[in-house]
Amino acid sequence: MKGKILLVLLLFWPGVCPLSFQEVHVKSGEMAVLQCPSYRGYSDGDAEVFWTSHTVDEMKLFNMSTSAEQRQMGVLVHGRILVILRASVNHQENYSCSFRNSSRRSWINLRVYTVESKESGKMIQDSKTCYTDKSCTLYCHDENILFDTWNITRNSTTCHKEGEPSPKDGYFSSVKKEDSGIYTCTWSYLYDGQIYNMTSMVKLDVQPSKITKKAVIISPENKQVFEVDLGSTVVIDCKAVMMSETDDLFWLSGSSFVDTDTSLPIFYNDTRVISTEEISKTTSLIFRKVSEDDLSKNYTCKLQSPYQTSFVTITLKQKASRSYTSLGVCFLIIVVVTFVTVVIYVKFKIDITLFLRDTLKWSGGISDGKCYDAFLMCYKCDTAGGLNPSDKRWLESVLEDKFGYSLCLYDRDVLPGKAIADAVLDCVEQSRAVVLVPVSPDPDPESGLLSAIHEALVERQTRLVFITTETSMASKSDSFPEALQLLSKAGNCVTWKGISSMPTSSSFWKQLRYYLPAPQQAPTVKLLPHTIQDITS
Repeated sequence: MKGKILLVLLLFWPGVCPLSFQEVHVKSGEMAVLQCPSYRGYSDGDAEVFWTSHTVDEMKLFNMSTSAEQRQMGVLVHGRILVILRASVNHQENYSCSFRNSSRRSWINLRVYTVESKESGKMIQDSKTCYTDKSCTLYCHDENILFDTWNITRNSTTCHKEGEPSPKDGYFSSVKKEDSGIYTCTWSYLYDGQIYNMTSMVKLDVQPSKITKKAVIISPENKQVFEVDLGSTVVIDCKAVMMSETDDLFWLSGSSFVDTDTSLPIFYNDTRVISTEEISKTTSLIFRKVSEDDLSKNYTCKLQSPYQTSFVTITLKQKASRSYTSLGVCFLIIVVVTFVTVVIYVKFKIDITLFLRDTLKWSGGISDGKCYDAFLMCYKCDTAGGLNPSDKRWLESVLEDKFGYSLCLYDRDVLPGKAIADAVLDCVEQSRAVVLVPVSPDPDPESGLLSAIHEALVERQTRLVFITTETSMASKSDSFPEALQLLSKAGNCVTWKGISSMPTSSSFWKQLRYYLPAPQQAPTVKLLPHTIQDITS
């Protein structure tokens, strides 16, 4: 209380012009540093500084001229700096400093506290704000002392919170909310073989982590090249995420700004979307008609904000002209392949069909319920080129035994006693095909029924194979009866060439098998319902 009264009296003492006033708080037993503030017209090297301590009883003068005596008292003075090596309650008083030839003084009130003092909280000199789950480093206040003047060296530094282990060098790799509090930083100094301490306090305030946003251009990519057609309309979008509504996004053509005037050949327009999470903007660069001059320029989308600037640069490139060479070659190849395929099929369709039948066992369709694959019917050949009985038997034997056809033969499968016409029509009805075989004079009885079966063949759409001979073909079909001419036109003709047609690999057998349906498993019941009892009745 006495010190404050004395300070008030001195501040208003006649002839004293106060310059400034400050308080310094020091822990008892530690180093106290007092600094005299400089003012206009004076600096450290311009004039001598006088330090004075003021108590109710006396005034002591400290300056550099009495340094030996001062050191014995634990006081060091150099210019604007006064250091008390070990402060005690006896040093708790008012100090003033002034420059020579100046009536102005600066006042410093030194307050020395013990550990138990309730006012020790006033020693807090710094505060630090950090954010959870982030790294944090405490930087305590370190007095700017002219250590080189007195050969004072820093020995160590510690920073700790009461009751908790101290972080190394005041560094937190990931600070937590519970790390908040008051931290004490202690510096140790070595002087003249003695260790002196100086303490400062810092308040750490840990706040929830902040979400730091960064304005960035999403598209297009930098140095991206866009292929365009000359004379076409092109739109290039520049998309960006922004930090605030004040951020700007625009286009440059070379070093010139692109205008928003829609009547210009090149212009831009933009759209902005604001949500609770972010601000996004799209700026579209529009070319009404791309010209060759547009291909020679660089176009830059620039994002500008108070905190940062970023940009991407793009160029235009004319699309390569379309080449129809490859298309023409492909078309030609397709035509050639199709033509070759057709030629091969036309020339070898018989061999291909028979190969599929023999190899894949194609039956040509589901069973139609007929009893026979073919009905062999003879017709009279007036020339000597017809098949003789031996050739006819050979034909029947190869079809049945070699190729597996089920044949209906008049002399074998038709029971006697029924009218010839009815029997022949029943054979046609129960067969999938009819084969007309030329024979020499005196043929089988059914040769006179050609006219009767023609209508039945047409009505039932039964397949007909007409076997001719080289002699009968040479005599022209006009020599045939009218009914036979009709049948020859309705069926597929196969020419018998005598001995050369006998091998099963000959063209005769290939053509005959090709025109006939594939052999199927026929029912075991024979076609004619008439029994011997019918004949005898």
